[in-house]
Formats: sequence, structure tokens, C-alpha cells
Amino acid sequence: MNTGIASPLIAGIELGGTKCVCVLASGPDDIRDEVRLPTTTPDETLGAIRAVLERWAAGPGFAAIGIASFGPVELDPKAEKYGHVTETTKLAWRWADLNVMHRGFGVPVALDTDVNGAALAEGLWGAARGLDSHAYATVGTGIGVGVVVNGRTVRGLGHPELGHLKVGRLPGDQWPGVCAYHGDCVEGLASGPAVEARAGKPGIEVTPDDPAWDMVVHALGGMLHNLVLTACPQRVLIGGGVADGQPWLFERLRKALVESLAGYGVAGAIAADVEAFIQPPGLGSKAGPMGAIAVGLGAL
Repeated sequence: MNTGIASPLIAGIELGGTKCVCVLASGPDDIRDEVRLPTTTPDETLGAIRAVLERWAAGPGFAAIGIASFGPVELDPKAEKYGHVTETTKLAWRWADLNVMHRGFGVPVALDTDVNGAALAEGLWGAARGLDSHAYATVGTGIGVGVVVNGRTVRGLGHPELGHLKVGRLPGDQWPGVCAYHGDCVEGLASGPAVEARAGKPGIEVTPDDPAWDMVVHALGGMLHNLVLTACPQRVLIGGGVADGQPWLFERLRKALVESLAGYGVAGAIAADVEAFIQPPGLGSKAGPMGAIAVGLGAL
């Protein structure tokens, strides 16, 4: 299914927790079509995505398919459940088979997590170009972190799930958190649903001086602290609905990270240019969909 152009067209599928974005493109400056679909049940959502792929296959065609999915998802091609969502907090999607979307199109297919894909896209076209290592974090309905080292996403026995780290709590705070698995992990304390549950209203309506944000900043600061000391990224890009809706959070997160590191190790280098170290994605809202394109390019 060769498009006959220098930059091959990729069918990218960003499978998110609340919506899916299907995009036919070779990169952020060459988007031929985009279709947004709600994430409902696996049968309904995956069937609707396959219908989009069938339409594109009929013309103009595509050279590969890239899937960037919410997780956890089985990424080991040798595993029996390769391409299946595993023990996710989205209960209806546990063990859903994503392969039903792409079977039979006769082109290479690559699969990664949505945050890993966004991290790849930022390295190719966004705010991480030229770096040896970087991370992309999304703070929204869930919290996830994709890590890229030397142009490749980090994976092994599974893939990074920093949103489910357990971090130190604010002194005296006993709020249980909202994660179905861990209660007060980072996602349970700082995701969009956590903010809404804690404040009693959607995050976009919670004013910057609301004390609910103290918990969010503390949990995310702990996650960033652990990320710096384990994955060693040269830059961290933060997107997602919560971060996009509260741009003032960046300054608080930068301060929280510097204070948490307390001068240890690379803390001085980070503090010297913390605005560059923690910043929004260069691709903005395109980071997720372009992540699926970046994953598909890897299939070639």
C-alpha cells in the first residue's frame, strides 16, 4: 500500500481513555485526515476505528499503521497476549484485543503506549529535538510518563507506569485517593478525577488558590523527583487536560522539583534552567496524535 511520495503516509491511532484520534499523516505539517471518536466499549470503539482504516485503505492508502494506546498494554511481540490491554483502570477494557483494528491490511504495524508515542513525536518534531533522553508526561484522566533514551522508548517487562508510583504524602493528609488499584498513588492523588473528587468540581473550575492543588503539586513533584533520579531525562514535557487547563501549575511543579531534589546530584543543572527542563510539549495538542504517526514510522 505504497503512497508513492517521499514521506510515507502513516495511519495513526491514538487510543485514549476518553477519546480516540485517527490521523492519516506523514508528520505534523502533512495531515491528510483526522477523525475523533469517543472511547466507549472495546467492540464499538475498535470497530469504528477499523472502519476509518478501511476507508483510508481504499484511497489514498498508507504505508504503515501506528497504534499509541492507553495502558497497561502488552508490548512484547512474543507474548501470547501481545496487543492486548492488560490490567487497566478502565474495567471494560481489561484484556481487550487491539489487534482486531488492523488485521488484514497488509502493511507493517507498530504498537506502543500513548505517552511513549507522544515522547517519540516530541523527539522527532517537538521540544525534545536533539536530546539524547527525554520524557513526556500526561496529566489528565490518568497520569502516564513515556521515556525515550537514544531515540527508543523504554520497555522491558512491561513499560514505565510512573503514574502509579507511591510517593510521600503531605503531612497530615489522609485522603485515600481514587486509584482502583493503589488508592493514593500519583494518579490517585493528582489526576483529573482526583482533583474533581477532592475539590467537588471539575479541575477547570478549581481556582489556583484552592488547597486541592497542594496535593496535586506534592504528588507530581514526587513523581518528577523519582523520574529524574531513575530515567535521567534531559527534559520533561508535561501535557494532558489538567496541565493544559492550569498553565500556572508549571511554575509550582518546577519549584517543587528543585526543593525536593535539595541540591543532590544533577539538581544544580536543573535549577539553573528549570524553565527549559520542565515545559509544555512543543507540539501542543498534536503530541498525542503525532505520537501514533511516530510509532507507525518505526514500523517501517
